[in-house]
Amino acid sequence: MVAIPQNLDEALAQAQTATAAALADGYQRLQVEILIPELKVQPIAEQFIPFLAEKHGERLKVYFPDPGAAALARRDWGETPYVVRGMTELKGQIQPEDEMFLFIEPSAVEVADLEKMCQTAGERPVVLLLPKLESIATVGIGVAGRQLRERFLNNLETCYYLRPLEGAAVFRCYPSPWQVWLEKGDSYELLTETSEKPAGEALEAILAGATDTTSATTPDQPPTPTPKKPGFITNLQRFLRALTQ
Repeated sequence: MVAIPQNLDEALAQAQTATAAALADGYQRLQVEILIPELKVQPIAEQFIPFLAEKHGERLKVYFPDPGAAALARRDWGETPYVVRGMTELKGQIQPEDEMFLFIEPSAVEVADLEKMCQTAGERPVVLLLPKLESIATVGIGVAGRQLRERFLNNLETCYYLRPLEGAAVFRCYPSPWQVWLEKGDSYELLTETSEKPAGEALEAILAGATDTTSATTPDQPPTPTPKKPGFITNLQRFLRALTQ
């Protein structure tokens, strides 16, 4: 069983392993989600990309949402064996010789272009790194939103997912199932595993059940206040905030 990561480097290593495993199993539309607002996407992408570049080299295309972000990455990363472009750049159009596509932080704004580019990619693999598409998938935008989910979003396989919650975390590292972890002092323990992503009322029920179980162990005794150490997800968030200072 893959344990929840202790730090960002471990999370990225897990994400690379999960992505490679899913690609090897034939998945062609993948997404890697680490839902921590403090993350800076460019250094995450720079650390994530090399294992894809080793295999695909110049036949790997890396896309940022806009030309400005792509230009900034090219400046900071220097010479790379892969192509870095904005999604709307003419120079970044998908070519027949391209083998692999990585889209960095696509959002609802770019989802129409993203869908078209994935259609152009055909059977070639596509990975979305730190996408911001959850609001569309969860809330939707009427009939158009439902059609978008059925036509495109539901075909994305989440091979890596890390979402910190208050005192808990939702985690998935392909090929393992979805997991909910509960914070216990300075560590986390596995609460449950599910075949589907736990969200909404289902997730609330899982967490509520864990709270009820904890309360039932000492029904007649008031809890003894003890100093609580922050869990490592909390520490990870603090570390990431420090990076943004």
